[in-house]
Amino acid sequence: MALLWQKRSAGKTYEVRQAGNSLRLYTDGTFHSQYNPASPLNGSIWDLLLLPALMLSAPPQRVLVLGVGGGAIIRQLQQLVGPGEIVGVELDPLHLQIARRWFGLAGKRRVSLNRADAIEWLNNYCGAGFDLIVDDLFAENGGNPHRAVAVDPAWARSLLKHLNPGGGLVVNFESSKSLRRSALIVEPSLQRQITNHFSFSTPGYDNRIGAFFLQAVSRATLKENLAHLENRYGRSITRRIRARIQRL
Repeated sequence: MALLWQKRSAGKTYEVRQAGNSLRLYTDGTFHSQYNPASPLNGSIWDLLLLPALMLSAPPQRVLVLGVGGGAIIRQLQQLVGPGEIVGVELDPLHLQIARRWFGLAGKRRVSLNRADAIEWLNNYCGAGFDLIVDDLFAENGGNPHRAVAVDPAWARSLLKHLNPGGGLVVNFESSKSLRRSALIVEPSLQRQITNHFSFSTPGYDNRIGAFFLQAVSRATLKENLAHLENRYGRSITRRIRARIQRL
């Protein structure tokens, strides 16, 4: 794996590495992002953040990404879904610099990147709602990623508050246990707002992606949208997907 760039800042080490045709972002040894424009679906955990968007009955037009990292999920959404607007919120200024310089987000139309604390930003936000919200808020701890914001009742309500009717919420959890213990699963008042919810996982990662929908969705819609991508890009676009999907 080739080291393309490295910087030490504020006590952290930031690295951009290349593995084959894929770019990767590491912060203090923690693997934060991976993107390959020639193979945007490559069997990684970031595929699982994208797939719920393909379960919606209509492509999301307004998307909020909390925790930009290197911007992998933003690039995937741009390339494969094409929202009208993507808003990214990221606390680490170096991550935003890397996303712009190395992951191709500099000057991208219909993408706005904001340096801010996600909790404060969302609590203060009073604009239009979002069709899709992706919560990928992780921090580093000894080279291991961990949730930066607990999905407690207050945070879960804040996320759902800003979803448009029929929208979808996608949350990256450290494990199956943390997903099943989250307020989105155990809080009855929140469960009543959610029509369908699914767990996404892939071999090699402990993470579980929770997808929570304010409309009825099905895996059949996902299958149809993946078939459309195959028609557009060729069958190779989906051959690396390794997703296990379970209804919760």
